[in-house]
Amino acid sequence: MTAAISVTGLTKRFGDRTVVDDLALEVPRGAIYGFLGPNGSGKTTTIRMVCGLLKPDAGRGRALGFDVISESDRIKERTGYMTQKFSLYEDLSIRENLEFIARLYRLDDVKGKVDESLEKLGLSERAAQLAGRLSGGWKQRLALAACMIHTPDLLLLDEPTAGVDPKARRDFWDEIRRYSRQGVTTLVSTHYMDEAVQCDSIAYIAYGRKLVDAPTRDIPKLVGLSAWRILSSDLDAAEAALRGAPGVELVARFGAELHAAGRGGTALASSVSALKSSGATVEPMEAGLEEAFIHLMSHSADNFR
Repeated sequence: MTAAISVTGLTKRFGDRTVVDDLALEVPRGAIYGFLGPNGSGKTTTIRMVCGLLKPDAGRGRALGFDVISESDRIKERTGYMTQKFSLYEDLSIRENLEFIARLYRLDDVKGKVDESLEKLGLSERAAQLAGRLSGGWKQRLALAACMIHTPDLLLLDEPTAGVDPKARRDFWDEIRRYSRQGVTTLVSTHYMDEAVQCDSIAYIAYGRKLVDAPTRDIPKLVGLSAWRILSSDLDAAEAALRGAPGVELVARFGAELHAAGRGGTALASSVSALKSSGATVEPMEAGLEEAFIHLMSHSADNFR
């Protein structure tokens, strides 16, 4: 597909700190592209540079066919941005908020556009309700309606489903997929796995530098981890025994089981197998996205230290 975003060398500094360092990115039109990484790693800064909200100190590229530096206003006109914190007017109704946004974009037929947005996102019956009295899931729908009312080509989502129940989260991503099929390109900044797995591709950014950039399904294999599942009546003891053991780079609880992972296959297998003597059940497993994420994060140096 044609690239919606193609940038190279993007760099941003705040004082003596390099927040984004020489980043390159190629995003196909209609893709749902995730930026995964710890808090403060430069995800949101990268997205803001790509869409023209923030001027890079170095680098070049195009988004939606426009230069990210000299034509940033053209990009912003075609972009919808949904912030992590609800940012609409809580003392206005759903309809009043959408009418205000429609007028900001100087849209023709404001009432028609608002009615269409209300219908698409299931907000029609609540149109008169004050935004400040909505639950998290309904606020999320309203925010998405406001982002999409001017039919943008690029949608930016900053941790969009934080604090939202599973049903509302699933409904939200169904809508994002629908927009994707219509050709809308979506950039998602997150550190939540249930958001990350919804993305077609992920760029993992750690403290300013891009470490991995690939289709979501390929990332665990690219990181190169071997993994084991451990079941035990005393997971605390098993976890303590594995920490620092040869070949074990990651130990983490996943519900009622323990996952151990590392890139030293033989040493890892030996360390895990030693738990059998205490009655634990161990079995090999395929490392997933969350194991890869935890591993990458634990091996990344914070550039503010």
